[in-house]
Amino acid sequence: MKTAVLGGGLAGLTLARLLHERGEDVVVLEAGQEYGGLCRSIRRDGFTFDIGGSHIIFSRDAEVLAFMRRMIEGNEQRNSRNTKIHYKGSHVKYPFENGLHELPPDDRFACISGFVQNLIAVEKGEVQKPENFREWIYHTFGPGIAECYMVPYNEKIWKYPTEQMSLHWVDGRIPRPPVEDIIKAAIGIETEGYTHQAVFSYPLEGGIEALVRAIARPLEGKIRTGFTVTTVRKTGTRWQVGNGTEIIEADRVVSTIPVQHLLPCLERVPADVKAACRALVYNSLVCVNIGIRGEILPISWMYIPDRGLGKTNRISFPSNFSTRAAPAGCSSVLAEITHQPGDEVSRLSDDDLIREVTSMLDTMGICTPDRVVHASVVRQPFAYVVYDLEYQKNIAMIRDYCTGAGIPLVGRFSQFEYLNMDGVIRSVFDFMARNRTA
Repeated sequence: MKTAVLGGGLAGLTLARLLHERGEDVVVLEAGQEYGGLCRSIRRDGFTFDIGGSHIIFSRDAEVLAFMRRMIEGNEQRNSRNTKIHYKGSHVKYPFENGLHELPPDDRFACISGFVQNLIAVEKGEVQKPENFREWIYHTFGPGIAECYMVPYNEKIWKYPTEQMSLHWVDGRIPRPPVEDIIKAAIGIETEGYTHQAVFSYPLEGGIEALVRAIARPLEGKIRTGFTVTTVRKTGTRWQVGNGTEIIEADRVVSTIPVQHLLPCLERVPADVKAACRALVYNSLVCVNIGIRGEILPISWMYIPDRGLGKTNRISFPSNFSTRAAPAGCSSVLAEITHQPGDEVSRLSDDDLIREVTSMLDTMGICTPDRVVHASVVRQPFAYVVYDLEYQKNIAMIRDYCTGAGIPLVGRFSQFEYLNMDGVIRSVFDFMARNRTA
């Protein structure tokens, strides 16, 4: 059996490798001139930056974690997480609820008082069941934590009103903090949240692209780059995938490309399915890469909820992920700015974005402009899936149509799910398990 895998990102390459290892014929069709998707990396002036934002290797899923670590075996640096939130000029421990004792006294009181009073009200049944993401935040954390951090940060990263977002995705994604941890954190007893990422891995050489390069290694000759899929049709029992000048035939097609790219390639897609696809909400991403002379704070990454500091929602420190991500005597910062397609951010020049980020780093006391020795910008049109209130209805219609058409969807923007790297690989494993005898 020959399978045509649409897309050569993490999902497509992992799927192709597993099919290849199972003895099947496979071809990967990737529109870009290089494979890797959001997991590509660039090397500039001796600095290595990931083009899809900050990527690290961690997971609660032992099978997936073992797979990723096996892929980078011999090229792995393991790190203890040291993550902060820039809050009113200070660096508060992440997650926010584990760093309450580091807040100004009035804010600390508002957070712990609001949490306890809300907890009592919930247990008494005095608080209505939440119906959207914003209500879930208040219902889970109380008004203090919600207003000091959770709502401002989430609205900054999602670029979407939290009251217009679904809450179906939060369980497991945003853990509910134990009451004991909240109280301990408020009085200064050390607690840890999100313990599954307390220790994370990162490739020593090559950035996160080293992971996809390792996955793709056995697939030499089976990956077609520069192949932009424009038509996908079934003739009899065979599939034909075209790019306008060439047709690839296969027994099966699996899509890992965004559904926004797949549906226009199909014939006679119903109008309501097209409308559902147009209604899907997602964010684009700008990465501003800064190379710095000298040392940097020993921080893994930092969240920035304060809109007064500019558009950046998160910065990471790649030179703290890998000792080889920056030249000797230098450090690096990667600033992430999410935005809606076509908005103000998308119209800003690279120079404007670099000026804003370097000014922000100076204001935050991280780096003065005279220490900057490299600056570059990378833009990604597809970055984050946004779960609006109509999401479940719209995505169900699209998935039902694609399933009925015989085209499985695997991966982040094909399934249109907010999946981290481990979730993407799990989606591939699950597909393989469902198709053991295919």
